[in-house]
Amino acid sequence: MSILDFLIGKPLASDQARAEQIGASAGIPIFGLDALSSAAYGPEAAMTLLIPLGAAGIAYILPISLSIIILLTIVYFSYRQTIHAYPGGGGSYTVARQNLGPTAGLLAAAALMIDYVLVVAVGISAGVGALVSAVPSLQPHTLVICLVILVLITLVNLRGVREAGLVFMAPTYLFLGSLLTAILIGVVKAVAAGGHPIPLVTLPALPLVNAAASRWVILQAFASGCTAMTGVEAVSNGVKAFREPVIATARRTLTIIIALLIVLLAGVAYLVGAYGIAATDPGQPGYQSLLSMLLSAIVGRGVFYYVSMGAILVVLALSANTAFADFPRLCRAIAQNNYLPHSFATRGRRLVYSQGIWVLAILAGFLLVIFGGVTDRLIPLFAVGAFLAFTLSQAGMVGHWRRVGGPGATRNMLVNGLGAVATGITVIVVLAAKFLEGAWITVLLIPTLLLLMRAVRWHYHRVFCEIRSGSPLELNNLEPPLVVLPFHNWNHIVKKSLRFALKISSDVRAVHIDTGEGSEIIHQEWTRFVEEPARQAGVAVPQLVVLESRYRTILAPIVDYVLELERTCPHQQIAVLIPELVERHLYHHLLHNKRASVLKALLLLKGNQRIIVINVPWYLQS
Repeated sequence: MSILDFLIGKPLASDQARAEQIGASAGIPIFGLDALSSAAYGPEAAMTLLIPLGAAGIAYILPISLSIIILLTIVYFSYRQTIHAYPGGGGSYTVARQNLGPTAGLLAAAALMIDYVLVVAVGISAGVGALVSAVPSLQPHTLVICLVILVLITLVNLRGVREAGLVFMAPTYLFLGSLLTAILIGVVKAVAAGGHPIPLVTLPALPLVNAAASRWVILQAFASGCTAMTGVEAVSNGVKAFREPVIATARRTLTIIIALLIVLLAGVAYLVGAYGIAATDPGQPGYQSLLSMLLSAIVGRGVFYYVSMGAILVVLALSANTAFADFPRLCRAIAQNNYLPHSFATRGRRLVYSQGIWVLAILAGFLLVIFGGVTDRLIPLFAVGAFLAFTLSQAGMVGHWRRVGGPGATRNMLVNGLGAVATGITVIVVLAAKFLEGAWITVLLIPTLLLLMRAVRWHYHRVFCEIRSGSPLELNNLEPPLVVLPFHNWNHIVKKSLRFALKISSDVRAVHIDTGEGSEIIHQEWTRFVEEPARQAGVAVPQLVVLESRYRTILAPIVDYVLELERTCPHQQIAVLIPELVERHLYHHLLHNKRASVLKALLLLKGNQRIIVINVPWYLQS
């Protein structure tokens, strides 16, 4: 078994794709981890902004969470319609592109791509934040732990969709079970104590009041709390990953994910207020995550606490899997429209879009390094892309129902229109509240991505226009080409190349560059090994051309010679054969063939359509 087979698994055949499709039970950990795990950092992100308000800030978390839940419900009904209308997947990008035009589609795509990169970075950093809360001694190693987890998640996703679902299923359901159980226990205790239960563990002291409550502070907290809605679009992007009946399975998965998320958000918001828990400053000594303090208050720091915190850590870290499931599929849809390199649309050895996975891992790793793996530093960049994609998707669905019509179209238009207005207002709020804290980076990145995608599209359009042909095969001027064979000394590769040259033409020029060391040996070998056998066999004798290079350059004299032949033989095609040594190891291949690759590039760039370059490989067995 090779190392690649061990890490990623053996290649899967194309006809095994159906076996890789998933049901709702596997769809929840694959497409729902991001949304579900955001219950662990969304409320905390909002409460972190309320720290200056002291104890008074705790009272605002419940109305903020209820506002987010209402917005979440509107978006849920919209995406149920998207799944039914666009079962081929693609989510916001496909909906916006087909109903609002290519520019809107690219805007949604750019927003989603940035959002997915942040999903990975924020999810992993939040998971490590939970670990640091339980084991404070690990705080200096935050970034290293983040990068190790990123590598592991990347490898798991390269193994395929089905295996990723199986790996993530146990920690996902452990997370849900432990957190829902803790919420249930906490609610029972709160009701029994008249709404003011006594925590089992002493909580950190409430922060001192440093500011007064204002609409601006509340809006900022709401904007941060909206990160709890990221990942909601994941199911609509990956509809084709579900087994038959595809639409029903995808809708059922989305319904379960949203229902669980609403329960988690409402439960955490209520219990935080009941127990009087305030957020602690992230990245500072003594930091504890909101869920760590909540679990300590409800069940104490026993086995249940550490099992729950372990599940939260794993699920927060693995929540990046949602992005790994969706980002490659989004890139595939964009690549199919020629806005990204076509390689993004090619399935890898395990029937996943491997190039998208690698790009996502590299970009997320870059973000983690820049921001040191601290969640609070990444949050300001987060919600803009997600809500911009929500808005464009729902606006696109309004256009879809107007165009398609039919029973219920008016009702559906109203639902999507309400969602577009609500999420559009949220985009403005988030952008205004978080602009100076880092959202400006997203504002710059989105148009940059738009320009890059349009540049790729322009390239493919230019290539298409250049290579398309509507005329029949031309059968005139089929004379053999003039063959040029550059070589250094006589060996098996040159012999093989020369045999091939004589098969396609009787006019062969073998070019040797004399860098000042003399060419007597080359002439002797040529006479002995080429000219004499050719005369005896009655074959046209290849011509030896020795070019002197006063400054010991190799490539320039060859290029100049070929271009001169092209000028003096205006009606003849020139074929340049480049002997190539193909090694078993890639890095050896690059070392030996660097010069050959440069020569090929120079000839093709400087010549015209009458020059063709052919590689003649010699496969080295050792």
